[in-house]
Order: sequence, then structure tokens, then C-alpha cells
Amino acid sequence: MIELSTNVVLALGLICAFYIAWCLGANDAANPTDTTVGAGVLDWKTARHIFAVFVFLGALLQGHMVMKTIGRGVVSYIDALGCLAIVLGAGLWITLCTWRGLPISTTHSIVGAVLGYGLVRYGVEGVNWNVVMCVILSWCLTPVLGIATTVIMYRVVTWLLSKTRNMEKIEKIARWGLIASLCFSAYSFGANDVGNATGVFISVTSSVGDVPPHLSTILLAAFGALGIVLGAYTLGYRVTYTVGFRITRLDPITGFVAEFSNALLVYAFTLFGIPISTTHASTSSIMGVGLARGVENVDWRTVLYMVLAWALTVPGAALLSSMIYTLLTHVVTT
Repeated sequence: MIELSTNVVLALGLICAFYIAWCLGANDAANPTDTTVGAGVLDWKTARHIFAVFVFLGALLQGHMVMKTIGRGVVSYIDALGCLAIVLGAGLWITLCTWRGLPISTTHSIVGAVLGYGLVRYGVEGVNWNVVMCVILSWCLTPVLGIATTVIMYRVVTWLLSKTRNMEKIEKIARWGLIASLCFSAYSFGANDVGNATGVFISVTSSVGDVPPHLSTILLAAFGALGIVLGAYTLGYRVTYTVGFRITRLDPITGFVAEFSNALLVYAFTLFGIPISTTHASTSSIMGVGLARGVENVDWRTVLYMVLAWALTVPGAALLSSMIYTLLTHVVTT
């Protein structure tokens, strides 16, 4: 057996958590920025600067609302080895899917990894299935709500546009509205998704060195936000271009409708402390504006490819984290 102090295990876990935050930024920065770039309103470099500012604001001001759900909701307590197993399991799954070119949800990966750890550590009866079912329900509802909200908003906007003849002015307003929606969406993204990278550490960091829970939450939120921003600045452009241009063709008006619907949905779930897939929210909103103009405007091959990846993520991450935790408990003591 290898004996490691709790602080060493925690440090290793935080390094892995930073890596997950980086992956999150690299893959999911597209969710707030894709419509703005896809509609040609802003270039990627400008969009990512706005993204960075508002992700930090969202993480610091309201990131605690989802962090507490992931950190203490699925299971009652996550020990140091558990934190390490969860972030390693989720990180490996994200890396594997990225290597295979599969677009996945980081939310699915983290919650799946926590579930896998909980089943090994506490058994079936030790998992808060009400929280798990609530999260799963949000995953099922998000695409439906995203599409429905966007279609309704698109109908309302097109009806309003039919009442005016000054399309040049309307398009200018839509461009500024899309930029404002990017800010709102990035804020909501930071508030909801920072918990995916660091939420599992709330329990253990609060118990190490007598750090007050509120302070540890703020520090973890800033730590996760930094990783997200670095991920966006390095590889975020790849997914942004894919989602912004491949699902459906966007213009300033349809981009505004999709982005505002996306931000509204993510923020609503954040207020209830429920982690959702911002990828689901973003892509379903973009699908919504495509469907509103006709089913032929949606690239269904891309959509089906993403749905398959989402379906495999929870069991895949759960399996990896449970295997890693079992291995760690046999070779490491704290």
C-alpha cells in the first residue's frame, strides 16, 4: 500500500480538476459563443474575450448554487480518494471522446463519475436517487424546452418583423441583442458549469485546514473559471465553428433568438441549483431556429451523432470512476 496524505491526494485531485475545467472551456465555450460567431456578428477572438469576463462573473457570483448540488447532493460526502477518482474518471472519458471526435457533455461526465463513486463507496442505498432523477429529468427536458422555447420566440420575432419595414434597423438591433445574449449566456454558463470541474471538492476542502465553506466555494469557483477560460483561449474555436456553422445556417436575428433562449434556459435551471448540459441547451436552441424554418434546415446527421455521444457518457464516466476508486482503495491509504 502507498500511503499519501490527504493534502497530497487533494492536490492531485485539484490538478485533475483544472484539467477538466480546461476541457470544459475547450469543448463548451462554443455554447455561449457559437451563434454570435456563426451569424457573423463577432469574430472568435472578440467573442472569447467577452466569454472570459462573464464566465468569471457567473462563477464567482452564482457558481455556488450548482457546486453544492454536485458536491453534496448525489452523495452525502466525497472523500479525498473519491475526489481524485471522480475527476480522473470524468477526465479520461472526456479525453477519450474528444480523441474520437465525439461531442459530449461535461455535466454528464461529472455527475456520472460521482454516481459511479457513490455506488462503490456507499452502495445503492447511499445514493440520493431523488437528486439523480432530478438531474436526469433536466437532461431529458432541456432539449425539448430548448427547441420549444426557441420556436415560440422565433414565431414571435418573425411576427413582429412583419409589422415593420425598416429591416436595416431591426438587424442592427438584433446584432446588439445577440452580443447582449452572449454576455448573459456566458454568465449563465459560468454559474452552472464551474461546478462540473470543482464542485466535488467542496466537502473535502472545507475539512482540510478548517477553511470556511463559503471561502472554499469562492476559491474553487475562481480556480475552475480560470481553467475554463484557458481552455476557451486554446482550443475553444474548434467546437465553436462546428456548432455555429454545421447544425443550421444562422443570421443575426436567428442567432439572437437561439442564444437568448439558450441563456434563459441555463439560467433558470441554475437558480434551482440543477446542473444541466449547456451543450444540450445550446444545440437544441440552434436546432429550434432551424426547425422553425423547416426540418430540411437541420443537419440531422450531426444531431444524431451528438445524441449518441450523450447517451453513452453517464454510464461510461460512472464505470471509469468506479474502477479507479476501487483500484485506489487497494493501493493507496490516506
